[in-house]
Amino acid sequence: MLIYPAIDMYDKKAVRLYKGDYAQMTVYSNNPVDVATDFKNCGATHIHLVDLEGAKDGTTPNFEVVKAIKESTGLFCEIGGGIRSMDVIDKYINAGVDRIILGTAAVTSPGFVKEAVDKYGDKIAVGIDIKDGFVAIKGWTETSENDAFDFCDKMLNIGVKTIICTDISKDGAMQGTNHELYKELSEKFDIQIIASGGVSSIEDIKKLRKLDIYGAIIGKAYYTKAIDLKEAIEVAK
Repeated sequence: MLIYPAIDMYDKKAVRLYKGDYAQMTVYSNNPVDVATDFKNCGATHIHLVDLEGAKDGTTPNFEVVKAIKESTGLFCEIGGGIRSMDVIDKYINAGVDRIILGTAAVTSPGFVKEAVDKYGDKIAVGIDIKDGFVAIKGWTETSENDAFDFCDKMLNIGVKTIICTDISKDGAMQGTNHELYKELSEKFDIQIIASGGVSSIEDIKKLRKLDIYGAIIGKAYYTKAIDLKEAIEVAK
């Protein structure tokens, strides 16, 4: 299992939200490149990046930070947050980003996902953010009418190879992750699943590893030192 330490960006800073609430934001670093460098020093090979500003309005205000992280670390970088056009996908891919995560656009424009997958294959992933069993969109500010499992099935049929699945109720709450959800997903779908939201202890990593899922994202637990990143990477192997 791969560990994806996360950097959520807002105003070119590394921040974390509590349960996706922009009003409950903590700034952890004014220099996300330094954070990414620490990830690398801890043995990380992959980084999960989110442009929180982009998620709200569909722009790329943190593009230069993303580019700098990729160039300075050389690690595998995936980026999500407000990617709603082929132009933006092209921009990130041309900057060396390894995987693009589509969220809101995957719900509102399935045809766009197909176009992106047809062009870039497994460089395209879909972020499925779940709130009470349904898929949330627009930086988690709205809940769609899409049942989470039906939506996974739809994405699989389009040709998506990787999904990043977040249980919003667990995100940033440091109360453990939703193992039952990931167990059910891994049993139902032949797709690479990256677990996100509430991974807050080495015990969580061990449980996810037993489910044999593809990856796990560590966010707040890294910043609060609840998880030792080096240890998490070793346990995940």
